[in-house]
Amino acid sequence: MSAIAPEGSGPQTACRSRGIPSSGQHIRTFHNRGGRMGDRHHDALERLWPAYGMSVSTEPLDATAVFGRSAPLVVEIGSGMGDATAAMAAADPERDYLAVEVHVPGIANLLGHIDARGLRNLRIVRGDALELVRDMLPPDRLAAVHVFFPDPWPKLKHHKRRLIQPAHVALLRSRLVPGSGVLHCATDWAPYAASMLSTLSADPELVNTVDGFAPRPPHRVTTHFERRAARQGRDVFDLVFQRRAA
Repeated sequence: MSAIAPEGSGPQTACRSRGIPSSGQHIRTFHNRGGRMGDRHHDALERLWPAYGMSVSTEPLDATAVFGRSAPLVVEIGSGMGDATAAMAAADPERDYLAVEVHVPGIANLLGHIDARGLRNLRIVRGDALELVRDMLPPDRLAAVHVFFPDPWPKLKHHKRRLIQPAHVALLRSRLVPGSGVLHCATDWAPYAASMLSTLSADPELVNTVDGFAPRPPHRVTTHFERRAARQGRDVFDLVFQRRAA
């Protein structure tokens, strides 16, 4: 699988420059952060991006061709540095994982995990997750969507940037397999957790798998954000909703 990149550009340039249209089709739900990278990360991008990375585009994604098999597909929105994502993919070899991230050092780090662990069920997409879901993934296809520790945008004036809001949830839910597909969210920001619970509960095609917040499922690996929240005395809230049968 080769990277979707402008002519004449290398993998790192592809990561930085492609995937997010400049026309402002919707309000971004993420910070497009920079970051310093060492030689290890530069090497991972150069060697591994063409095989395991792609950028968001308007071309439909053929997951069978990308992964070389037909398997349940999980979309991981905001994989960060990728440690938890790699661990979950390694522990779940029967499903394929598509990690969506904009942070280039995190992408490079996850590429290194793919290589070191020999993961064949994990690929990385650079760009806006909402555009990936909208333009590249067909309805009724995903086994799960993971939204772990998204930016809480705590200021009231920034709430419009939150990922979990009705229109975005409707889009994500539409790509889940009816009757079995799961939308799993987690946050350490209590006000956002309450908002998430209200928003997900209000969606007519989603059903809460428990009464209120869910216990952390064993398959959700503890993330850097979760460990930091624990050190700072904040609770972590999981929300696990399933799409209704058609």
